[in-house]
Amino acid sequence: MPADHDSAPASDETAPAEAPAEAEPRRELRFAYVPGVMPGKWIRRWEERMPDVPLHSFMADDAAQLSVLRDGSADLSFVRLPVDQEGLHVIPLYEEQPAVVAPKGHEITVFEDVDLADLAEENFLDIAEMGGPEMALQVVASGAGLVVMPMPMARHFNVKDTVARRLHGSEGTRIALAWPKDATDEVIEEFIGVVRGRTANSSRQPSAQQEKPKKAPKPDRRGKAGGAAAGGAKKVAQRYAPNPDKGRGRGSRKKGKP
Repeated sequence: MPADHDSAPASDETAPAEAPAEAEPRRELRFAYVPGVMPGKWIRRWEERMPDVPLHSFMADDAAQLSVLRDGSADLSFVRLPVDQEGLHVIPLYEEQPAVVAPKGHEITVFEDVDLADLAEENFLDIAEMGGPEMALQVVASGAGLVVMPMPMARHFNVKDTVARRLHGSEGTRIALAWPKDATDEVIEEFIGVVRGRTANSSRQPSAQQEKPKKAPKPDRRGKAGGAAAGGAKKVAQRYAPNPDKGRGRGSRKKGKP
């Protein structure tokens, strides 16, 4: 009898294998810093302590020091105070030395320190109106006036034909570390600890709080494991024969006698 061609043969095809789950993206940390901040020491400490978490840094001017946090470009930002702290954690770090910058050949060149009161007749330029610190320094180099700015910022731009001197009588600026309140995690906490100078073994560092593997208990060398509790024979203290020479002076035993 011929085979029934209307019946469909059993399929030999197997079900397609499930696609492997996508690996979670590797955690990395990004931070921004304003001109004048030198983050090299923190980067080196991070690379020594957290080599498995890449660290990326970039410079942002004072106008963008917070926007990089708002738009997600950076996880943290070294900012120059004052700033709008709404929605942010802000930790003040250190104060910057103020400086006065003048064109080369100005009379302040002969001094190491200058008092603001001695510059009352000078024409001071507004950095914001000049289009930022670098442009303001270019204007200073032309001889149009002087500017007051943090010394680290003046050294960073180091515009030709200008000189910077420490300024007294002017309020200094402060550098702080800022990050969004809703973004705190162990990686950010680790970086904060690095910036604040905590050691790798500090109890406040997340990496130091991780549970260390417990060591296996040392074997009991007193024989209790195989003693009466385990059903074994009770260990008996070994007795030693008394020393016949104990308590006698040297050579007290007579020669020739057993």
